[in-house]
Amino acid sequence: MREVLRVPAGERLDLRRFDPSGTPAGPAGKAAGREAIARMAEPLASLQERLYASSTAGDRRRVLLVLQGMDTSGKGGTVKHVIGQFNPSGCRIRAFKAPTPEELSHPFLWRVTQALPLPGEIGIFDRSHYEDVLIARVRELVPRSQLGRRYTQINRFEQSLAEDGVTVVKVFLHIGYEEQRKRLLARLDNPDKHWKFNQGDIEERALWREYRHAYELALERCSTDAAPWFVVPADRKWYRDWAISTLLLEHLEGLAPRYPKGDFDVDECRKRLLAT
Repeated sequence: MREVLRVPAGERLDLRRFDPSGTPAGPAGKAAGREAIARMAEPLASLQERLYASSTAGDRRRVLLVLQGMDTSGKGGTVKHVIGQFNPSGCRIRAFKAPTPEELSHPFLWRVTQALPLPGEIGIFDRSHYEDVLIARVRELVPRSQLGRRYTQINRFEQSLAEDGVTVVKVFLHIGYEEQRKRLLARLDNPDKHWKFNQGDIEERALWREYRHAYELALERCSTDAAPWFVVPADRKWYRDWAISTLLLEHLEGLAPRYPKGDFDVDECRKRLLAT
């Protein structure tokens, strides 16, 4: 699955060539997709437990899932339906909103370094440091020359994470223009969803082409061997959940974490326990 969805390093990218309603390499339909997701729940939970257990013996490895996408693309839904398969005590979830005054007083990567997963954990970023080359570009929040340097800084930062044992899985949730309209209208039509609607979403939608171009640049310049980008079609929620579950399973299987051996005499401890 990694090779199917991966953005090749150093190649030009045109997101219009990717079908947001497609299901590349996926199951044959929604029902089959949901069944496949259910089958992945046990191995995902087992691998997470082994990853966490190995950290108690000094293993520094961990996983960081970065979720980016247009408004309504399903970042929150991914956290609920995919990350919900893991033990929450071993996850570190952070949703990045507009920077606070304190965060703005530091270099742009500072706030994400405060939220990185610890050894043995699975970290999830709902939006991330990429906002600083996305909305910052579209809204012209910083000079273009500074934007150019940020791509390089991001690549160096992610390379350092990889060298420190972090497996970085970056997912662009690719939603279509019409699908976004449907999801925004659904929020307006349901009073229970009004809390999720922001009038600013309409203004951001008017900048669709600008955001698409900003994403293309970010994915082109920051898909590396150390931290590749994956484009996941997100119009079909079941496929989104299946694809990201599969990506996480493949990466965790690649780590092959093992339970650490005990540093005590099992038979002796059993005798002592039975004697109590």
